[in-house]
Amino acid sequence: MHKDLLKRIQALIFIRVAVVTLLLGSFYIFRIGYDKLLHPTAFSLFIIFLYLMSICYALMLRWLKEDGRFIAFAYAQIIIDVVSEVVLIYMTGGIASMFSFMFPLSILSAGIILGRRACYIIATLSSVLYGALIDLQYYNLIKIPAGVLFIDRDFFYNIFANFIAFYLVAFLSGYLSDKLHKATKSLEERETVLSDLKAFSRYIIESMPSGVFTTDLSGRVITFNTSAQEITKLSREEVTGKTPEDLFPFLKNYTETMERMEGDILRNGEAFPVGMRLSPLKDGAGNPIGMIGVFQDLTELKAMEAEVKRKEKWAFIGELSASIAHELRNPLASLKASIEMLCEKKVSGEHADRLMKIALSEMDRLNGIITDFLLYARPKDLNKEAFDLHQSLRNVVTLLQGSETNRKDVTITAKLDGSLLINGDAKQLQQVFWNLGINAVDAVYEAGDIEIYTVRRNHKVEIIFKDTGVGIDAGEIDKIFYPFFTTKEKGTGLGLSIAQKIIEEHGGKITVSSKGFGAGTTFKVILPIR
Repeated sequence: MHKDLLKRIQALIFIRVAVVTLLLGSFYIFRIGYDKLLHPTAFSLFIIFLYLMSICYALMLRWLKEDGRFIAFAYAQIIIDVVSEVVLIYMTGGIASMFSFMFPLSILSAGIILGRRACYIIATLSSVLYGALIDLQYYNLIKIPAGVLFIDRDFFYNIFANFIAFYLVAFLSGYLSDKLHKATKSLEERETVLSDLKAFSRYIIESMPSGVFTTDLSGRVITFNTSAQEITKLSREEVTGKTPEDLFPFLKNYTETMERMEGDILRNGEAFPVGMRLSPLKDGAGNPIGMIGVFQDLTELKAMEAEVKRKEKWAFIGELSASIAHELRNPLASLKASIEMLCEKKVSGEHADRLMKIALSEMDRLNGIITDFLLYARPKDLNKEAFDLHQSLRNVVTLLQGSETNRKDVTITAKLDGSLLINGDAKQLQQVFWNLGINAVDAVYEAGDIEIYTVRRNHKVEIIFKDTGVGIDAGEIDKIFYPFFTTKEKGTGLGLSIAQKIIEEHGGKITVSSKGFGAGTTFKVILPIR
């Protein structure tokens, strides 16, 4: 209210100076109405007086502080303006003056600055003073310029017409003033609500335990919340104007936003891990205005993960030891029984040969278990290089179709258009794909289909092996990657465990999904492209 009223009074002072200057120009440059001046010298002094009053008004604004004094000051200015207009009309011929239009300007100013009530007050004051001036001329107490003739009807018509004009302007000005006041009040309320929402949003961001920063379209940091300062040990002043890559160098390794990113940054000379997600920052119309980043200190989380992994490792070792003992006990029992019978010479001939074959078979089985276990426990070092993933999968399809496991009732479909270069150990990954392909073929007991295809998502690729086979029971799907777990009659149960380990060493993961027994199975391998 205070600032708005001040601006309106300042505008009134400026407009008054402009009008006075216009009057001065019309009379002294263009000589408009100059011949009707009763007192030319007094008119010049009157113009100077108006300029001086405007200067005084401008100076007085410095000493006015309260709204009430501003209102009184505005009333005083407009009343003085009305009196000045009466003097102007008197100097320029009274009833013959063309400046009676000045009164509606004051009435309009009163409405804009002070409201509806002030309109009628100024309209009444203008009517009284103007009517008094015309009456004085009517009774010849104030002379009319020479050469101008008016009859009685002209006087009454002039007063009546101007009175109607004054109050009509007062009515319209008051109406518009009310509308303006309501619109201004509504706008102020909206601005207050918007300001409160902005403050609330700022409080939320400042209260978040996660670090939050925003950038402009040029990629420069413009906000950095309290948690961000505490995590990085950097102040707002230190980071403002820098790019996120300056503060978080690991971001240079990522080319896509809207994904979880992790890396180390330095804090007091010591590296610590942070996790971050970058997203586009948009305005209400959906237009991009920058980026927003949310990050957390992962130090405690990583320590907890390490502790969980350590406990899981010991639990896994216990389970693995039991599984190994179980897997070794069966062939050892068969081997022991066969050897004992051979040593005791209780059998001979074909029976002895059969026992010898059983012993050799069980020894081969033991060797296979040990070989697979060593491969699982101590995998070969990765020989990473760029290779064509699609070509590797095509080779697997060819091998499946040409191997002894190939069946005419199983259709293998590969959707592998073009080439797709990734970085990894081509031989080990092809072995993984081969194992998944063999498993898919074995899962199709009767006629069925196998689909092999890839889906690229940002900087990762998904390799899908989908079959229409028997599926996996819900109670077994969580155990599918456990060492020595198998649903086949043959096999060590280490194939999928080894495949999972190889994929994890490549920075990827392997998942399996099935809607249950008889619903088919889908294996998904996710690998980074680079």
